Amino acid sequence: MVISYGALAGLIAAIAFVVLVLFTIPMLVHTAKALKEVNETMQTTNKSIQQISTDVDGLMKQSSDLLDKTNDLLADVNGKMKTIDPVVKAAADLGESVQEINASSKKMAKRFNSARSVRTGVLSSVLTTVLARRKRRNGED
Repeated sequence: MVISYGALAGLIAAIAFVVLVLFTIPMLVHTAKALKEVNETMQTTNKSIQQISTDVDGLMKQSSDLLDKTNDLLADVNGKMKTIDPVVKAAADLGESVQEINASSKKMAKRFNSARSVRTGVLSSVLTTVLARRKRRNGED
């Protein structure tokens, strides 16, 4: 049985193709498994993104409500500050008035004390003079 060169070449090509297919099959199986895992990962990621999106929507609503309440509170505080401002100004004016009265009282007390000490000094010298004259009179008599 004689095989021609063409038949031998065809046989070699067929064997090479079978070997190529045998080596390619495990790689294709591995690629299919990897694609399946990628698909599962994508599904899990999509579910997680949907959950995160739902959570973020809830947080955004709560944040919006909190900001609204904060704005209302700030407006209320500003209104109360406008109401309290005249009271604080009046208290400051009252403090200044009390300080001025205190300063005037100190000045008056100092004047009174200095006038009193002058009167005491004059009275003391008058009494000393009177007593000295009496001693002289009593001593002469």
